[in-house]
Amino acid sequence: MNTLGILGIVLAFALLMFLIMKNLNLYLTVFICVAVVIILNGLSPYETFKETYMTGFVGFFKNYFLLFLAGTVLAKFMDITNAARSIAQTIIKSIGKDWAFVSVPIACAILSYGGVSAHVGAFCVFAIALEIWREADLPRRALPGTLFFGVATFGMIAPGAVQIHNAVPATNLGTSFMAGAVVGFISIAFMGIAGIAYLKFWLDNAVKNGEHFVERADDDFSTDDNQELPSFIIALIPLIICIVLVNIKLGEAKFPVEAAVFIAALSALGLMWKYIDKSKKLQVSFQEALTTAIISVSNTCCVVGFGAVVSSTDAFQDIVQVMLNIPGPRLLSLLIGTTVICGICGSASGGLGIAVPILGPVYTQMGISPAIVHRVMSLSSSALDSLPHNGVVVTITTGLCKETHRDSYPLTCVLSVVIPFIGSLIGVILFTLFPGLP
Repeated sequence: MNTLGILGIVLAFALLMFLIMKNLNLYLTVFICVAVVIILNGLSPYETFKETYMTGFVGFFKNYFLLFLAGTVLAKFMDITNAARSIAQTIIKSIGKDWAFVSVPIACAILSYGGVSAHVGAFCVFAIALEIWREADLPRRALPGTLFFGVATFGMIAPGAVQIHNAVPATNLGTSFMAGAVVGFISIAFMGIAGIAYLKFWLDNAVKNGEHFVERADDDFSTDDNQELPSFIIALIPLIICIVLVNIKLGEAKFPVEAAVFIAALSALGLMWKYIDKSKKLQVSFQEALTTAIISVSNTCCVVGFGAVVSSTDAFQDIVQVMLNIPGPRLLSLLIGTTVICGICGSASGGLGIAVPILGPVYTQMGISPAIVHRVMSLSSSALDSLPHNGVVVTITTGLCKETHRDSYPLTCVLSVVIPFIGSLIGVILFTLFPGLP
């Protein structure tokens, strides 16, 4: 076993988290960590950066840029038509003031399930969440964890969700987005219920300890309560269209997910044209979506490149063999292998881009149904990916909510690492006991 090489991978992973916590530039951080892997694994610096790293970077961009773009365009159109605000407000009014905080993760999850990307979904709901937190006098440092829990856990990885976390396994394994539906829905139901219960417990304790909402100078509460919004049903139609299209078949072929999301975006414009703020030009909105998509996919590609370098080493193959030989159900090693790779990448989507082609065929060749492999990998991608160096965690925590990791990450960790991991274990247990479930 290549002990020095394994040490290099572990050290690079630890350094990646540490430097991200210190807010060092993502690209510089990744390049430093790649250099550590190169040195301790005896790789050629030029060949590694020029070939291995860039192959991983460009490959992910080629495969998933259109999906990222489609998702951000859909999110932008749901924003400028006020559809996202309509969905959030309706849920808030339905739940009531005492439990209004629950509306934030639920609204985020609905947007996420319908194809809106995680960071964009958080931006869509943030202004409303801020109003809820001020009205209920809840500690502001809980906002990052609440938003991230909604956009990047149970809604994102659910069967049928129009997200890259279903697209990557479906593309590589030839499965549908609804693969492993029964166990998948049971697992994400646990994640949702347990997460909301823990969030309630955490908020109650924080309030009992004297914490309350402290407004920041740049908080914007200037929303127009009299603004005309589309009805809840009409606002949902684009998301429903998106979900239906990606889960139908055209003969033997599947409907292209990128096309489905773009069609949903256009339907949002057509159905809710009159609600658009005409001061927001469509060309400008599309440009903003394009910029967001390029930044988001490039940041993910940056980390995927790091994962590609790690996965090219002999030491990584030793690690994979160790994970494959973990005692217990075979699916347990698949769960651990997937979530560790996603943790190294700091990205569920990026980690799946590396893990599925490597681990997927190994487990299907063992006789395990591709649908089961798909769902286990999708579920387990949302645990260790949410460590502090995750790009969306950083964006929501410091960029959107203006909070620190020190104050807010403990709650984020429980909601987006611990609970999803337990939910994934439930999935493994159920698939092991009942492998014939659809």
